Amino acid sequence: MAETNGRFGVHGGQYIPETLMNAVIELEKAYNHYKNDKAFNRELSELFKEYANRPSGLYYAKKLTEALGGAKIYLKREDLNHTGSHKINNVLGQALLAKKMGKTRLIAETGAGQHGVAAATAAALLNMECVVFMGEEDTKRQALNVYRMRLLGAKVIPVTTGTATLKDAVSEAMREWTSRIEDTHYCLGSVMGPHPFPTIVRDFQAVISKEIKEQILEKENRLPDAVIACVGGGSNAMGSFYHFIENKDVRLIGCEAAGRGMDTFETAATINTGRLGIFHGMKSYFCQDSYGQIAPVYSISAGLDYPGIGPEHAYLHDTGRAEYVPVTDDEAVNAFEFLSKTEGIIPAIESAHAIAHAMKIAPTMDKDKIIVITVSGRGDKDCAAIARYRGEDIYE
Repeated sequence: MAETNGRFGVHGGQYIPETLMNAVIELEKAYNHYKNDKAFNRELSELFKEYANRPSGLYYAKKLTEALGGAKIYLKREDLNHTGSHKINNVLGQALLAKKMGKTRLIAETGAGQHGVAAATAAALLNMECVVFMGEEDTKRQALNVYRMRLLGAKVIPVTTGTATLKDAVSEAMREWTSRIEDTHYCLGSVMGPHPFPTIVRDFQAVISKEIKEQILEKENRLPDAVIACVGGGSNAMGSFYHFIENKDVRLIGCEAAGRGMDTFETAATINTGRLGIFHGMKSYFCQDSYGQIAPVYSISAGLDYPGIGPEHAYLHDTGRAEYVPVTDDEAVNAFEFLSKTEGIIPAIESAHAIAHAMKIAPTMDKDKIIVITVSGRGDKDCAAIARYRGEDIYE
């Protein structure tokens, strides 16, 4: 749905300090102009095609389908994009927009490092300075991506406050933006934060569902029965869902990180355990303690351990248009290994949450049904962490 004044139902809005109002007003004005600008869209389409390797493939996972014995499964291969994830879609759009606005510096937050790598990549391509804020805990879990960002010319700043993970990286990036509005654009990586970010990120990521729709109609001559994607802040899921929202017969399923279980405090399943609140400039659902303080969250996946969810997802949940299901660390790791052995595709541990849920529901569906799973990223970055989870140390 199109939001109304930055609202999706009761969710969204602009809950930000006065010092940032001019920046978001400037951004909204620029975006409203350039989103309809033919030259801008032509330039972005060219970058998608020639640089980011779009359209990404829609792959029929024959062996996975046969192994599960139910619905036909297709994988949307965002892992094959340049930089290895869906993050490049939004970053190329925002970096190009920032350049048109006369900004010379990009700042970004990152959890698993994929958004940070994409931001560093776009900055290198467009000759911009880049600073990435990353929770210190995540810099250890995702050391490979830290090196990739630095190799690309970005400065990576470890954030030590709070839980030293994604939420704290967002807070630091917002703080930095407040002090350098003139030359700096905050390249937010998910469909969250103050308006217009949830809309901007969704629009740049909607290329995923646009392509899925065209590709599945070409391959099967009909729409899928379900589209499944993992959800942290929710950019790949929103991108995967957007062009199907009006197609009521297509189930939209977001897979949240349940961490060590819904009955523990070590979870990041926001829709399933959270409550309405305000944080990072938006009204949405957040994991909170009994006093309304944002709760520490946990997931094996650095990209999904965010204590909130984008406002449009909250709205899709409220209206019943999308379902949000919890997936534990154990289930995600099993799916990570299963897809690798079955199809020879190593998914990001984030994406493995979506694979895990498909492994549950595909066998219960008829063989003429179709599931599309968005593989939001590739899993090279996670191999060492999964080996440790299994009690191995590949660097011994």
